Amino acid sequence: MNGVFARWASPALAAILLAGCATTTMGPTVTTVLPKDDAQPAVAADSAAARRFEAVRHSPPELRAFLYRMPKGADLHSHLTGAVYAETYLRLAQAGNLCFNVAAKSLVAPTQEKPCGTTKDSPQPAASVVIGDSVLYPMALDALSTRDALPISGYSLHDQFFATFGRFSAATGSTGDLLAEVVDRAGRQGEQHVELMVSFRTWAAANIGKATPWTGSVPQMADTLTAAGLSALVPQAKQDIDAAEARMRSLLGCGTPAAKPGCGVSVRYIQQVSRTQAPSPVLAVTLFNAMLAAQEPRVVGLNYVAPEDNPVALADYDLHMAMIAETRRRFPDTNVALHAGELTLGLVPPEELRNHIRKAVEIAGAKRIGHGVDLMYEDDPQGLLRQMAARKVAVEINLTSNDVILGVAGKDHPFPIYRAAGVPTVISTDDEGVSRIDLTNELERGVTEFGLGYGDLVRLARTSLEHSFLPGDSLWSARLCTVGEAPSAACQGLLDRSDKAKRQWALEEALRRFDHEVAEGKI
Repeated sequence: MNGVFARWASPALAAILLAGCATTTMGPTVTTVLPKDDAQPAVAADSAAARRFEAVRHSPPELRAFLYRMPKGADLHSHLTGAVYAETYLRLAQAGNLCFNVAAKSLVAPTQEKPCGTTKDSPQPAASVVIGDSVLYPMALDALSTRDALPISGYSLHDQFFATFGRFSAATGSTGDLLAEVVDRAGRQGEQHVELMVSFRTWAAANIGKATPWTGSVPQMADTLTAAGLSALVPQAKQDIDAAEARMRSLLGCGTPAAKPGCGVSVRYIQQVSRTQAPSPVLAVTLFNAMLAAQEPRVVGLNYVAPEDNPVALADYDLHMAMIAETRRRFPDTNVALHAGELTLGLVPPEELRNHIRKAVEIAGAKRIGHGVDLMYEDDPQGLLRQMAARKVAVEINLTSNDVILGVAGKDHPFPIYRAAGVPTVISTDDEGVSRIDLTNELERGVTEFGLGYGDLVRLARTSLEHSFLPGDSLWSARLCTVGEAPSAACQGLLDRSDKAKRQWALEEALRRFDHEVAEGKI
């Protein structure tokens, strides 16, 4: 597949250095065009952190250690269940008395007809047996992730990646446990904020849709589905969120002297819509997610998920965009982030690569695009880039995910093209548990594959918070605060009323502390 070996290639990207608008680094250079109204402070090239970065950038172990400690902004593209590591799912399976079906390579609940086996030779041994066996345990880890996965004829890494979600689904019942792992990992890496894709009560909304015959008219169906009781699910979803967060805080020890780093991370949720369902449940879940976001501040948007190359997802793409447009007409404050362009030549016919990103922006009104890998296959890609830059539509870049699922990496990836066109970009993880990575790893790939400098990394961190769905004015657009100085009364007022500005200020303070620690030789 395209780009499978690109991680070892050296991208030969022409760069036009604009004074004050680009960071020159050793090796490949990425040029970023900044908007004229950009108010972010420059990153001093002679700061202690910048000098230390240059000293370690060609030493992968030292670079990893530096980037791990470096303060980060937000991970804006992360599926909660895909962010949990397989080891955790096996522990949860053991606690829940689940089995591992060897033939299906899946965690399953026992039944009277098929109980969990008590020996390693059982076709369906108990999770506790699997954990204790030196053959079954690595087999299960490989089945529930892309660890040690290799493409074979008729079964690709793309297939393995998406198969894992069904295989560990039986162990995903305790959302609070999943949150605790993912949020604490974010805290340990110095992340300020995460927006996690979740599915609170979407199954119930889908059931309402399944019971409602499709008529072909999106507005008419929206009226019918709304009248069928979608709003009654909102209080139940709120209770689910309350319970999950209470469990998470308990596991993390929040509010106690033993509080873990995750307690300091801001958490918001983006409700998922499975794009591989029939039209009625897709519209029902879309409407419900917008209703929930309108009434529950912890839910900040919606996103369509599942393989974009699925036959249903491809056939109904235009219909799905119309559904989102109708939902936004009814709920105009709905934030939309969409998986679009998670495709490449060979995975689908070239005709399917012509317009998914454009339609997500123009019809669905997406504020963020997830992946956007097939950019240059789109009709008039330069026009699309100009439009995205003008609208400030951000692209969530998932480097390892794109490498594993699509075989697109290094010089084959459009990441530098977006940046050169002035399109906001953020680096995110997608499914760090399945891919067995973390955000630090993705930043390291940005350095080694695209020549990002320390200033680029700081700007990416800032951009991630700027394009988060956190409410409130931006620290940079309000222009009431001066980085490096104590907050004035006006600045403090902004920080008190704006969740976004508060997190942006916290990042700036963390970056200042980081620079001091580097100067003192602690990093």
